[in-house]
Amino acid sequence: MGRKFFVGGNWKCNGTTEEVKKIVSTLNEAEVPSGDVVEVVVSPPFVFLPLVKSTLRPDFHVSAQNCWVKKGGAYTGEISAEMLVNLSIPWVILGHSERRLILSEANEFVADKVAYALAQGLKVIACVGETLEQRESGSTMEVVAAQTKAIAEKVSKWSDVVLAYEPVWAIGTGKVATPAQAQEVHFELRKWLKENVSAEVAETTRIIYGGSVNGANCKILATQPDVDGFLVGGASLKAEFVDIIKSATVSS
Repeated sequence: MGRKFFVGGNWKCNGTTEEVKKIVSTLNEAEVPSGDVVEVVVSPPFVFLPLVKSTLRPDFHVSAQNCWVKKGGAYTGEISAEMLVNLSIPWVILGHSERRLILSEANEFVADKVAYALAQGLKVIACVGETLEQRESGSTMEVVAAQTKAIAEKVSKWSDVVLAYEPVWAIGTGKVATPAQAQEVHFELRKWLKENVSAEVAETTRIIYGGSVNGANCKILATQPDVDGFLVGGASLKAEFVDIIKSATVSS
């Protein structure tokens, strides 16, 4: 059985109540492939999680954009995994490059978050990716392998993990990794999982691409054999997100 295509929409720090209602309405009315073909998860800001959860069609799921590394307590401004479980939010994005870069989240810290969230019953979209400087220096695989290794050392159950490869230089810049570049890294990540975790984990873990994915480039990216879907940023706030979901039908 093949890996089910996965399309995540990361709304980041965007939206008003009315804008969110409009996005949800567009998604609710969309004609897209069935849940047997594609798994769709959208990730609104924390304050809109209950609204989206209560109004979004049931075949689409909701994710938080982050959560704290341990149980709640005196951690002002943080949201615990337990709170997300309490709200029946099934997914969380962890290790997004914006948090790694802007908030200096280290590989080990991200790994601890992933392990804790999984232990509380959440499913995790775990992000890895290199900067432009790292790519140009030829250290792409060294960087993403180190990020993945930190997670692998803390995680034993991979069935609830989706690995998102997000080249930092392609996030919000309009630059997109070519299909060959994306496939190369996804192939190497899968190879790393096979050699360092297990052949079964390598074969079954979905590795999705994130980095300026849009309605125009999604189909050609989706044809790559090791690209199992997308984590979409800006385009997930627009109607073209529906086209990106539909690209699941061209996946090889």
